[in-house]
Amino acid sequence: MKNRAIKRNRRRGFTLLEIMLVVGLLALLAAIAIPNLMGAGEEAKKKLALSSILPNGAIMRAITQYKFDTGQYPEGLKDLIEKPSDDDIAKKWTGPYLVDKSGLKDPWDREFKYSREGQHNENGVDLWSVGPDGNDGSDDDIVNWETDK
Repeated sequence: MKNRAIKRNRRRGFTLLEIMLVVGLLALLAAIAIPNLMGAGEEAKKKLALSSILPNGAIMRAITQYKFDTGQYPEGLKDLIEKPSDDDIAKKWTGPYLVDKSGLKDPWDREFKYSREGQHNENGVDLWSVGPDGNDGSDDDIVNWETDK
């Protein structure tokens, strides 16, 4: 009877080989999954920035409403939040068109760039984010005009 009790007690734990096999499989899964998850966060930020500056995005809708109310595009993006100093424009201004200044920042916490005289959009404004690298004019910029990327 003592032999059976001893045998039962020995089989209750895992062997070192079983533990090493499980740890190895977990390490392999982590090596595959972690790089994929890291890239997903950056892609999500890029899509969020793009969704703000496209025609139906929050900033572009605010710019369009500003133009509808005042008859012209804003001098700068701050005009979407603060009443312009020009008296003629200020009379027509029905803003704020965005809730607060945080709406003027991209997902990397940098101000969106704006050009009233659209150099790329002939009949509109240029609006863009400098993207993850923070350098204006680089390949990772997120823009509201057509590119050959």
